[in-house]
Amino acid sequence: MALSIAELETRLTEPHLLDSGVPLAHDAQLLFDSAMAHLERGDIRAARCDEHGTWHAVPWVKRAILLGFRIGHVQTMPGTAPFSFLDKHTYPTREFRPEHQVRIVPGGSTVRRGAYVAPSVVCMPPMYINVGAYVGRGTMVDSHALVGSCAQIGERVHLSAAAQIGGVLEPINASPVVIEDDVVVGGNCGVYEGTVVKRRAVLGAGVVLTRGTPVYDLVNETVHRASPGAPLIIPEGAVVVPGARRVSSAFGEAEGLSLQTPVIVKYRDGKTDAATALEAWLR
Repeated sequence: MALSIAELETRLTEPHLLDSGVPLAHDAQLLFDSAMAHLERGDIRAARCDEHGTWHAVPWVKRAILLGFRIGHVQTMPGTAPFSFLDKHTYPTREFRPEHQVRIVPGGSTVRRGAYVAPSVVCMPPMYINVGAYVGRGTMVDSHALVGSCAQIGERVHLSAAAQIGGVLEPINASPVVIEDDVVVGGNCGVYEGTVVKRRAVLGAGVVLTRGTPVYDLVNETVHRASPGAPLIIPEGAVVVPGARRVSSAFGEAEGLSLQTPVIVKYRDGKTDAATALEAWLR
């Protein structure tokens, strides 16, 4: 019988669960299986948004995921020749049925155990969704896109071809990447290291966002950066495109060098919405 969320939270606050020098609890498998079931139903999440709109990791949920690696043993996973796969037995791929109302188009896509994929999500091949990830209703995960471990994807998001949404599993108190509702992530984008993209933002093709990336806001004439206590945050409705800034050193100027940097060129309006409205026809 699966444990309740309250029971799981109480038990999974015990840090020794991940200490290889301490014997596992007799019901470690039950703890892990219960947590995976709650994750796959969307009952619990690896990160939460508070009343101020700030995202925080949920350490006990991430501890449950890590517990699976401790209790698991490597075994052969099902595959079609000539491909073969070896992984911890605790992390097989998820199987979906028609009642899940998820479209997974044939061609090599994988959703790992412990990921939540909401009804009306569309998965185009080949894409990958890792353990602990949350993907909201109406989202499209396009070809070659990655949703990393514990990444949080909102509703009606479009992850375009080859978009990479980084994962953060350790340390357990580190917040994962968050893509909020109605965001468009262009092809070949990379969003990493706990970056938060607020609702209705648009990332143009090729934008790369990390903790160390300054984002220049031409509209408000400011620079958005991560700080020691907060991630890089892309404002609501921002339209971000790849840009460049010159290298100011004598050598850099002499060689005509510049560094890649994202630039906010506008904020989403009716015209931008019209340009993205066609995505709804694909779902």
